[in-house]
Amino acid sequence: MKAIFQMEMIKNAQDKGLYFWTFLLPIIFTVLFISIFTAGTEGADKEYVIISIVPGYTVMFVFFIMISMGFSFIEDRDKGMVARLASTPLSPYAYLFGKWLPYVVIVFIQMIVLLAFGKIVYNFPIEQPLLLGMLALILTFCITGLGLALSLFIRTSNMGVAITQVITLGGALLGGLWMPMEAMPALFQKVGKLTPQYWAHNAFQEAMTGTLTYTDFLIASLILLVFGAVGFIIAFFAYPSFLRRAKH
Repeated sequence: MKAIFQMEMIKNAQDKGLYFWTFLLPIIFTVLFISIFTAGTEGADKEYVIISIVPGYTVMFVFFIMISMGFSFIEDRDKGMVARLASTPLSPYAYLFGKWLPYVVIVFIQMIVLLAFGKIVYNFPIEQPLLLGMLALILTFCITGLGLALSLFIRTSNMGVAITQVITLGGALLGGLWMPMEAMPALFQKVGKLTPQYWAHNAFQEAMTGTLTYTDFLIASLILLVFGAVGFIIAFFAYPSFLRRAKH
């Protein structure tokens, strides 16, 4: 497992495109939309927009890591790596954890960088930093768990990109990352509460303003952990089928 983890970390560290999608593009979008929506506003109104956009775009963009995860598993499958590893004493669980852990590191660093950028540039409050950090770690587990399931389910890279876009952009729209939930139709508000993006975004905002109660923190954390755990369960059951599709 350690060798797989190290190999995956080296491969991702050499991927210049990953730096763009993970850090540069989210920062560009954050700056652009804050500039647009805070034009002509000052004080509390401006801070409200910033506290909505920074965590909103952070939550949205971290879901795109599922594309990189899918590409990595497909590459292993099609180049015969999976089949070769299956013939060794390495257990499927060790392989999956070795592939999964690097993306945990990447996503967590991505969230820390994006939130730190927002704090440095816009000086928004972070009243509950411990809860915010715990939420970032829990959301990391949620996203990478779902990404693991998606990676073993998809047949092609294009399929992975399409499904990720539906999950990411659909969740961003319904989860209130683009506009306040109150401004959306009642049906959308109900459906939006079924998305991990909704719970993550709300909890992030409240931790930043210092209004996140321990009850709400536990509820949001439990929901995100359930999403991640379901992803892991699906991945473990999908692995035999993934292995059968692997080239020898």
